[in-house]
Amino acid sequence: MKKIYPFSFYFLYFGAGACFFPYIVLYYQSLGFTGAQIGLLFAISPLITLFGAPFWTGIADTSHRHKLVMSITLLAAVGLVILYPFAKTIAAVFVLVSLYSFMIAPVNAFADTATMTMLGDQKNMYGRVRVGGTLGWGIAAPIAGLVISKFGLSWAFWSYAALLFIGFLVSQQFVFSQVRQQVSIRHGMRELFSNRRMVLFLLAAFVTGMALMSINSFLSAYMNELGINKSVLGFALSISTLSELPVLFFGNRLLAKLKPHGILILSMCATMIRLFLYAIFQSAPGILAFQLINGFTFATLWIAGVSFINENAPPGLSATMQGVFGAAVFGFGAAGGGFIGSLLLARLGGAQMYAIFGVMMLVMLIVYLLFERQLPRIQYAEV
Repeated sequence: MKKIYPFSFYFLYFGAGACFFPYIVLYYQSLGFTGAQIGLLFAISPLITLFGAPFWTGIADTSHRHKLVMSITLLAAVGLVILYPFAKTIAAVFVLVSLYSFMIAPVNAFADTATMTMLGDQKNMYGRVRVGGTLGWGIAAPIAGLVISKFGLSWAFWSYAALLFIGFLVSQQFVFSQVRQQVSIRHGMRELFSNRRMVLFLLAAFVTGMALMSINSFLSAYMNELGINKSVLGFALSISTLSELPVLFFGNRLLAKLKPHGILILSMCATMIRLFLYAIFQSAPGILAFQLINGFTFATLWIAGVSFINENAPPGLSATMQGVFGAAVFGFGAAGGGFIGSLLLARLGGAQMYAIFGVMMLVMLIVYLLFERQLPRIQYAEV
């Protein structure tokens, strides 16, 4: 029965995201912002997430008030998103983006931490619970597309706020681990980042996050560049999201066979292939077909990361370390992908942008394969 709460939260949280994130570039363009200004907004958001996620999860791990901290951040994010349609200048939008990014930063890490706690000895079933997010995005995306095209971009914000608030209500049923910290946050972070295997894993997650940012944030602009009707975007998002279902549902089997590092390799390979295909085949049928690969890009990355961190985090610092992983993907990774992607898109076009990110993924994959097996396993010293 406890599984229904995280399942429902993921459904609402990612369903809200489907109403908001695919349209944010179009909203910035509607305000007349330049490519450099849009790039700045894309860069600042994940950079703040980079610090916001460990900040809030660290407070929660130290105070053992995970549900309270999560509730505060969720409600603040809802309030801030409601203000978006009233911000018309770059300065006002910059402030809102900064505050919103800081508050929403730890939410996914909190949800993952609670899910792992509530699953108990069935932690390998995480993927099946996370399917809720895939269903939420897949169902909400086409509905949001129809509503926004009929009533305007402001409805992206109203819809997001409404679904996120319902998600807040569901999150009140979450249960978090009460394990006491056996090491301080500073000591745990120092030991964590002194281990080269962990650093390499986070580096690979960071680069993959950059590549995925280029896909998720600039696909609508790329489709517009190719003259593809905007109504196709909703279907493209639904296809990509539904492709995650089998991967998440059978995530426990993937983990048993490949382990987290093997799943990460699968994610990097799939992301690289998807980027090259976007660059080569520039048509609506091609883009819709390549959306099917999404299940082996983001879903596998997240299963690998959540499982790897859960296995290797110092006792009592699980939420903090999940926040560090989220910051690597949605912080540094998304910041780099958003800023570099916006510049490449403006100067070279979508096809060459995706080709460059594909080469970047190829280089990271080679580095990971060369060094991962040579590095020692993670062990923490007794304190």
